[in-house]
Amino acid sequence: MKINYCASVASCLLLALALPAHAERADRDKPVHLEADRMSIDDIKKIQTLEGRVVLIQGTIEIRTNHLVVTQDADGFQKGTATSGANGLARFRQKREGRDEYIEGEAERIEYDARSEKAEFFNRAWVRSGLDEVRGQYISYDGLNESYLATTGGAAKNAGGASQARVRAIIQPKSKAKADAAPAAQKGPPLILKPAANVAPRSD
Repeated sequence: MKINYCASVASCLLLALALPAHAERADRDKPVHLEADRMSIDDIKKIQTLEGRVVLIQGTIEIRTNHLVVTQDADGFQKGTATSGANGLARFRQKREGRDEYIEGEAERIEYDARSEKAEFFNRAWVRSGLDEVRGQYISYDGLNESYLATTGGAAKNAGGASQARVRAIIQPKSKAKADAAPAAQKGPPLILKPAANVAPRSD
């Protein structure tokens, strides 16, 4: 069952970022490949439950976890809820459109909706896109609108009533991100000034 976090998200909003994270658009049309130690399938309810070293791959989307429940709606779109063990984290990654880079993240629970192309990360959440990183108790990544929302997720309060958790982000300057993302062939070696062959040296 999907837990409703709307109240805590609305009350604890700390950070909304528009990061350059264009998700691979062809993923939603690819078949879903599932692998696990144990798998149960309910064809009537369109529910697959996987346990033990679970791997889900759909195009460039990859989810690795200990427990995964996948449901399918009437139009064939899948939703996946990945939960990890007591000490582990579920992991998600997806290729960025037109670039050899990935959006990747991890959390105690990850929910991915193929219809809306939205991934939600709950508890000890971390997401990285290129050189940018975001950490918080709750992170939502919207693949259609290419944006993030990070909050404390209703974290515990201290004696003064203030939240003990903080959202943290590292956002690189876009000029640096573009320079670091450029192919090595485009960067090339540093330029060295040389005298022109048709200019004679001065005699004085």
